[in-house]
Amino acid sequence: MLPRPLPIVLAALATSFATIACAQSTPVPPAQQVASAPVQKPRPGAPIKPQVDPRQARVAAAIQAAELGNFDATSYGDLADHPLYRWVEYASLRRNIDDVTEARATDFLQRYKGEAVAEEFRELWLAASARREDPAAFLKAWDDEVTSTKLRCARLDAQRTLGRTNAQWTSDAQAIWNGSEGKSLPDDCDPVFNALAERGGLTDAMRWQRIEEAANEWQPGVMRASARGLPADQQALADDYAAFIDAPHPRALSWPKTDRSRLVASQGLAKLGKADPDRAEALLPQYASALGFTEADRGRAMYMIALWTVASYLPDSERRLNAVPAASYDPRLHEWRVREAMSRSDWPAALVAIRKMGDEQRSDSTYEYFEGRLAELTGDKATARARYAAAAREPEFHGFLAADRIDQPYALCPWEVQADAATLATVANNPALQRAIGLHLLGRHGWAVEEWAEATEGFSDTQRQLAVKIAQANGWFDRAVFALGSGPRERQLYTLRFPLHHDATIRREAERNAIDPAWVAAEIRAESIFNPKARSGANAMGLMQVLPATGAAVARRIGQPWGGTQSLYDADTNIVLGTAYLRQMLDEYGNKPYFAMAGYNAGPTPLARWQSQRPGMDPDFWIETISYAETRDYVARVLAFSVIYDWLLDGDALRLSDRIEGRTDGPRKQFECPAGSS
Repeated sequence: MLPRPLPIVLAALATSFATIACAQSTPVPPAQQVASAPVQKPRPGAPIKPQVDPRQARVAAAIQAAELGNFDATSYGDLADHPLYRWVEYASLRRNIDDVTEARATDFLQRYKGEAVAEEFRELWLAASARREDPAAFLKAWDDEVTSTKLRCARLDAQRTLGRTNAQWTSDAQAIWNGSEGKSLPDDCDPVFNALAERGGLTDAMRWQRIEEAANEWQPGVMRASARGLPADQQALADDYAAFIDAPHPRALSWPKTDRSRLVASQGLAKLGKADPDRAEALLPQYASALGFTEADRGRAMYMIALWTVASYLPDSERRLNAVPAASYDPRLHEWRVREAMSRSDWPAALVAIRKMGDEQRSDSTYEYFEGRLAELTGDKATARARYAAAAREPEFHGFLAADRIDQPYALCPWEVQADAATLATVANNPALQRAIGLHLLGRHGWAVEEWAEATEGFSDTQRQLAVKIAQANGWFDRAVFALGSGPRERQLYTLRFPLHHDATIRREAERNAIDPAWVAAEIRAESIFNPKARSGANAMGLMQVLPATGAAVARRIGQPWGGTQSLYDADTNIVLGTAYLRQMLDEYGNKPYFAMAGYNAGPTPLARWQSQRPGMDPDFWIETISYAETRDYVARVLAFSVIYDWLLDGDALRLSDRIEGRTDGPRKQFECPAGSS
């Protein structure tokens, strides 16, 4: 009997996917009025009903029994036709993988050939076959779609064991060696490379190429391993190169004056520059002179010396940035040169730094805004307005700030997925997609993602967008982040990219704590993408990623019964505690949301340092000069998300320039689609 599809009810027709149109008209010059087509609050269309599976609890029990080693197929005969039964079988096979017979493994792979579950099992079975040194079984199960380097080496070793080391074998082994880009390879590759060397397929030139690549990656262990097999004098030099990457030493002053020596010496000094920029700068002249550094070699070292000086805004930042050759600058260092000047409130220097950027970087809304801001501060009002108008066309943090500067509506061109009923039905009834959603509902995220990848591999853009919509109807909100592209059109799918769930609780708790509900929704979007079971590596849990100790402390403070760590996975509880914690941080940091957001992300110690370094700085400059990239981006992202969620909740938005200062009673802004946008 063929598996029955999971039941899914779709209350939707083509008309339910109405487009929110954006005006199509002649573009206006940047300094003119940016908006032309008003944008209303999104209207919900006909809903897609969530997937309902009356046997979900039975499937969950079967998987758990399989993982515990208690699975008896006869006890779950009623599930044999269930679409997820293949994953029950997989769980049972995985639990006993070292005892699975070749016949049983082959049967499973053949029955589910081409499916995600078969590919997941294949990798387990290949690894098990390699462990028990069964090359014939390994090669029988092999599929060229396997990408794991460890397994690719195991395949070559199996072929070697069976005497199948032909020209293709040599080519495949060389491809792994040459494709490592200087990074470490699994131990499973060692016997393959030993055999490759014995066959004369691992030349000295290949070894030196990998040594140089490893020097670029600061991998001295890989350098030493790659040098084994070189002639004794060359190996000794390679080992000394590796020692210099570990810690610069004076022996390098006597190295041969070659491009390779200069590369290694400059990379060793660059690595030292990250840990101790003062010492790296002091050592640079003698090595540069002894080895004849080129400008590129000097730039390689000076780049890291400058970067790790300015990352902490140390006193020599400006001088070291100016010492880096122009050819060694990249977008990251250009950004830091701007930040360094901003941190000193040197507006002319910051403006010059922006104007030294490449055209593409300078045209990003961040630097369009700051070029306008700095032009305004230095008295050039015409340039300021033109740059603000250009930045204001982007629905992002700096675009919203720019719109406030010239009193324009916020730019937004929302778009909804359009499809006919037949296309929607095709997507909704895709077996792999139904399995993916079923696994998500069971909390099997990794398996669900594998099925999702299988389902969407051949989808058109419209079908993939519909799949995201169906996933969201089933509470799988992160698909809008991980499955939608970054192109202009898909970025306009705001109702997908910014899911809104538990909005009644969000509004209630925001009102109780006298904070903006759009901020709460934005925090949830940034922290968990509305996944109530989210858990970070630091053990932050739930929608707002609350640490258990924080949750317990906040519960005591507000008189809320503490239900223990697991209660943080309850959406309402998490919002109650997380919102109260935001209020607590807002009170602690002088009612400045951008301080509270930075503290929420980075913790109190870095925040205190940033506050002491740049007291009284305007919020836009303060945020841009946060030294942690993650926190800098986080604060800007949450503030921008707050504007979008204001629109989703109420159809307009508090001015970002008020929101950033903690003012919640200011005028509201409208949203309009800029002329010439689509």
